[in-house]
Amino acid sequence: MGEGNDELGTVLAKGFVFALTQQETLPEAVLFYNGGATLTTEDSPALEDIRTLEAQGVEILTCGTCLNYYGLSDKLAVGGVTNMYVIVEKLTGADLVIRP
Repeated sequence: MGEGNDELGTVLAKGFVFALTQQETLPEAVLFYNGGATLTTEDSPALEDIRTLEAQGVEILTCGTCLNYYGLSDKLAVGGVTNMYVIVEKLTGADLVIRP
């Protein structure tokens, strides 16, 4: 999350996802791409919180190209796989985009 120390970024990303689960108004979708794609895979520190979001009706989508790049295509543990076309469509169609 952001730039700087990767270990701190992981802690911050996990905290961000947990905070999302506690909001009164949930997002319609959460999009994971680039290094964020690792958060939806097995052994992710944020996996249970992302599963909670999905169970609450939040659409969870991870970039397939990113999963391939990191060699994680077979380790996706929550949500679905998407492409950049859908990511752009979701971002441009959203009333509000929150980017950590």
